Amino acid sequence: MTEDSPEAPGTTALYVYAVCRADGGPALDGVSGVARGEPVRTLPLGSLTAIVQTVRAAEFTDEAWQERLTDEPELERYARAHHEVVSVVAAQAPTVPLPLATLYTAEDRAGLVLGNESARFHTALERIAHHAEWGVKVYAAGSPGGDGDETARQPCTPGTPGTPEDRGRPAPGAGRAYLERRRNLRARHERQREDSLRVAETVDTQVCRLAKASRRLRPHGPGTADGHRLQVLNATYLVADHRAAELELLVKDLRERTGAGIELSGPWVPYSFVGEV
Repeated sequence: MTEDSPEAPGTTALYVYAVCRADGGPALDGVSGVARGEPVRTLPLGSLTAIVQTVRAAEFTDEAWQERLTDEPELERYARAHHEVVSVVAAQAPTVPLPLATLYTAEDRAGLVLGNESARFHTALERIAHHAEWGVKVYAAGSPGGDGDETARQPCTPGTPGTPEDRGRPAPGAGRAYLERRRNLRARHERQREDSLRVAETVDTQVCRLAKASRRLRPHGPGTADGHRLQVLNATYLVADHRAAELELLVKDLRERTGAGIELSGPWVPYSFVGEV
């Protein structure tokens, strides 16, 4: 889908949040969206309906948007406002959310482009109807700052020499003992990592059996909110609404059987399963 880039200050543009079926049209009372003072409304697209809002074009030029990308609180405000509209609509009907800041210069332009994509929207809506997105994360046993770092802080000598003149000297074989401890520690960490990867595959296989579709995402690494733990699975699943309780019970059972750190989040609007629209 192609978005227009409004460049002329003082003009307006059409912000599109999502597309759903035209049946009845969703209730949008009390939803503010990204533009203050402008109502969030519907735009008919034949058998489909777009959820739109008129915005000031000057706030969405390439330059303005690039500046916003460097302002984390402001960017978060826009993202939350966008998600709020999508969530309200999705709670009422199957909904295809569009990316943040999807804009068109006018209603007729939006109607033309979105209407040309109607077949793909219908396919996505069929896929996600009565389904939600759930996230599952699995973490390896142990973490940096635990056993490994504690061992590294141990002295190189296995004990304290008994006489004053011996103090400060390495005991015989101390270097060899230290290297052996380090080798054993690395071997234990590697076994833990391999065990955790096997658990991750087990979790993914089990959850996939009750999910309609799944996506494996890049595990979070150091520097993220989960950087203190090694993440071995970061996946998202499209699960039928009537199987949500079954999913929760499965994850609880997997935690108990494997002893692994497993996080379940959701249900979410199925952003990951609407395809490229």
